[in-house]
Amino acid sequence: MSIISPLPPYLIKRYQNWKASGYIKNKSLLENLADYGQNPKAMVISCCDSRVHVTSIFGAETGEFFIHRNIANIVPPYTPNKDYHGSSAAIEYAVKNLKVSHIIILGHSNCGGVKLCHDLCSNPVDTGAHENEFLSQWVNILKPGYEKIDKTKTTAEQRRALEKEGVLISLNNLIGFPFVKKAIDSKELKIHGLWNDIRDGTVEYFDSQKNCFLPLIKD
Repeated sequence: MSIISPLPPYLIKRYQNWKASGYIKNKSLLENLADYGQNPKAMVISCCDSRVHVTSIFGAETGEFFIHRNIANIVPPYTPNKDYHGSSAAIEYAVKNLKVSHIIILGHSNCGGVKLCHDLCSNPVDTGAHENEFLSQWVNILKPGYEKIDKTKTTAEQRRALEKEGVLISLNNLIGFPFVKKAIDSKELKIHGLWNDIRDGTVEYFDSQKNCFLPLIKD
């Protein structure tokens, strides 16, 4: 396979630095994880966006989080069939095999996937927004959220609202997985909805009693 390229030098250099320092510092932990397996308490479903750094936000060590990333941190509806279901498979593994105690849906500001959904919904005749093979179909999962946002707001405000509605859609879809619902009902699993503002570093959580997102901590 001659089309496969070697790693760029800067990544090789970073690996060398990690092997000489980071690996040595955590050698016993990594050996333990390798020999005895992982036992994460939480699964985090976050966006592929490179600006969202889940382990840094929560100060997590290697082995603490089972992390699944996809475009716009979406949990798709429960649809068991012969298609490929990467996100659903990750959720199933986390709940059935790893028996995590928490699943966190982490949305974020300035999400490109949410922006695409907003563009598709607000201007369906714009063919440019539809020129992709997979993205449009994927973000269409968020379409019900677009119907709920206030269209009198600015575009930026609408997109931010849709980012949060997307978290709620994913939480609702998550409950639709029978094995997730069973784990919740038996008190073995709790699910959480969070939203991170990349610019100011704040995190909000969804309060189901007040039916809104609130700051995780007060400044």
